[in-house]
Amino acid sequence: MGLIMGHIISFEGLRADPNKIQSMLDWPTPKNTKALRGFLGLTGYYQKFIKGYGVLAAPLTSLLKKNNFGWNVDAEQAFQRLKVVTQPPVLRLPDVTRPFTIECDASGTRIGAVLMQFG
Repeated sequence: MGLIMGHIISFEGLRADPNKIQSMLDWPTPKNTKALRGFLGLTGYYQKFIKGYGVLAAPLTSLLKKNNFGWNVDAEQAFQRLKVVTQPPVLRLPDVTRPFTIECDASGTRIGAVLMQFG
């Protein structure tokens, strides 16, 4: 088992560093765009573990526009939802003898997809 660039790699697969997850949980409510960028940078690094990350983070990323920072109910809900994702799944190598599922996520400017396998 080893820690490489914020990920724990073992025979089970790839998982988020528990210390980074704790940092997400302990992050105080952002009071300005600099603090919000820090939180989104931390959570964004692990977005491959978070289904629908772009949709969850959208109310927060909209606050990063110039002169648009104003913490509101939508921002607080998005902030708390991202903090709740404390037990991300383990990413492991596929078993080519079993079926696959593709999950997609898109926004107005980006698209992403994940190849998954259950069980």
